[in-house]
Amino acid sequence: MPSSSLDYRIEGDDFQALFVHLEPGATMRAEPGSFMFMEPGIEMEASTGGGLMAGLKRAIGGESFFITTFSNQGSRRATVAFAAAYPGKMVVLDLSLSTILCQRDSFLCSTTDVNVSVAFTKRLGAGFFGGEGFILQKLTGNGQAFLHAGGYIIERQLQSGEELRVDTGCLVAFEESVDYDIQMIRGIKTMLFGGEGLFYAMLRGPGKVWMQTTPFSRFADRVLSAAGGGREQVQRGGNFLGGILQGE
Repeated sequence: MPSSSLDYRIEGDDFQALFVHLEPGATMRAEPGSFMFMEPGIEMEASTGGGLMAGLKRAIGGESFFITTFSNQGSRRATVAFAAAYPGKMVVLDLSLSTILCQRDSFLCSTTDVNVSVAFTKRLGAGFFGGEGFILQKLTGNGQAFLHAGGYIIERQLQSGEELRVDTGCLVAFEESVDYDIQMIRGIKTMLFGGEGLFYAMLRGPGKVWMQTTPFSRFADRVLSAAGGGREQVQRGGNFLGGILQGE
């Protein structure tokens, strides 16, 4: 069980908000930019969250060097609210059950008994070719952490030896017990014209996996493409070549 019981609620559908009710003396940590509002009694302070090295590790992992702490210094319970920067869903994870590896930018906030650090992937291939880079974030501790992902979140329990191939952008998080690697998509035509990139993540159980239906990068590509931009043509070889062949 978590070392402390957290009173919270999540409201909304596609644009969700997290409301955390802090007892006097209770504290939360959140990524800068996720704060929405706080009631009297709660004090906000930006810090490295554990010293210079802690800040550097977060920066290497793709997050902010600083982390914001919200402490209830009043005499009664008070609420602080958080929200993400783009449409999606939130999921709460109990870190006392398992260590979690997650993609960059998915961490929203947590209790102070959760440690956010850097985790290097086990294989070089996953680092050089994975959609989220060589470095993943590692969440450990006895508390609760909240992640945010684009679209809808799918949770999948993999049995021992069970395999799942996932688009690298759709992979949000997985338990440390899950083996993770990157494999190249087979077939020249599929690679060039499929429009799905060149690699996918290979996951092997046992353990839980969390996936998002609409990665923000994919959503932004479609918006820019519809507006006459060119990110999708640069990032997705299939669409770029397809556009050439169609005279676009």
